Amino acid sequence: MSIWRQPATAQEINQRFSPETVNGLLGIRIIEVGPDYIEGEMPVDGRHVQPFGILHGGVSVVLTETLGSLASVMCCDPGFSAVGLEVNANHLRPVPKGGTVRGRCTPVRIGRSVHVWNIELRRDDGEVSCVSRLTTAILERK
Repeated sequence: MSIWRQPATAQEINQRFSPETVNGLLGIRIIEVGPDYIEGEMPVDGRHVQPFGILHGGVSVVLTETLGSLASVMCCDPGFSAVGLEVNANHLRPVPKGGTVRGRCTPVRIGRSVHVWNIELRRDDGEVSCVSRLTTAILERK
């Protein structure tokens, strides 16, 4: 059974990612929407690395917050939206330039006014590079 109240396919979501947004600028794309998870990926090139040639931690957080925020919005009733309250991340392994990082977002709690999401990022070799938790507030659109 699906958790999505406003479902969308990966293709539909990617078409909404404008080149002028952070998602477009960083090359973030959604690759799969399952019944209770969303997966996305991002290349790791010169736009994404810190001076030592590995993925910048802040850029990892952009990917995790993108996946969690998207999941939260898709869980909202029509007329409601989600805004981030808190995000944290533990960077466990480096992701070298030239690779790809893939994230999977799953729910911890989907309430009426607050959602909590767990997001894991993995390197090309399957090793976990980052674990993150995002909390969103659910607000009625005005």
